[in-house]
Amino acid sequence: MKLTKKRYLKGFIVVVLLLAVVRVAFPGVAGPRIAESYTSKEEAPSSLLLSPSSKKHKIYSVPSFKACFPDTQSVQLAAAMKWGVKRVKNREDAEMRKSELVYVGANPYYHIDKLYSSIPYLVPRAAVLLQDIGKTFFDSLYVKGIALHRPIVTSVLRTEEDVTKLRRHNGNATENSCHLYGTTFDICYNRYETVEDPDGPGRRAVRNDSLKYVLCEVLRDMREQGRCYIKYEVKQGCFHMTVR
Repeated sequence: MKLTKKRYLKGFIVVVLLLAVVRVAFPGVAGPRIAESYTSKEEAPSSLLLSPSSKKHKIYSVPSFKACFPDTQSVQLAAAMKWGVKRVKNREDAEMRKSELVYVGANPYYHIDKLYSSIPYLVPRAAVLLQDIGKTFFDSLYVKGIALHRPIVTSVLRTEEDVTKLRRHNGNATENSCHLYGTTFDICYNRYETVEDPDGPGRRAVRNDSLKYVLCEVLRDMREQGRCYIKYEVKQGCFHMTVR
């Protein structure tokens, strides 16, 4: 059969249409294969892991802060008394309870703010929860293409002495605070610590609202998994949460 120009064009069109159908049915066939030569994310260059062409997850936040995080003092106190230690009298007492409490003052996934009315100790169950929140927050920022930030913890374990002093100038402070049992901590939602190389270029600024929305998604998931109770505190600007 003689190959004419007309037949050649018809054959070419058929092949193109066939390839188009294959691409639609199996989109991975046409995708870049470079990153597959790396056995782990740690080995792959960051330019591949966070390339402009990478599909980034959207930020959804939650429908309502108050509705998603409604857990009251009485609900959290019951969990605190179940999972917590015997109320700590003062800092000297806390130092003697290290077999029951975990130091949380330094961690790569969250930042402990300067503490005035609490000390950085939690029961192991709560310490694991706090680390998981920070780690999941990192992971969520990464897949959404947002520069890494650490959540800031503003209150941790309070001694009876701390609560007494706090109540002198804060009428909202509760005498039988959940913080007394080492099960409870506060994470602020309007401040975050930027993670950056001290010797490298500065990070692009990220709106606190965006970070708050991502943090809300993480905390909602933790609560729905039955790992904690959470109260959205408007005046204090924080999420008040107790492990369960």
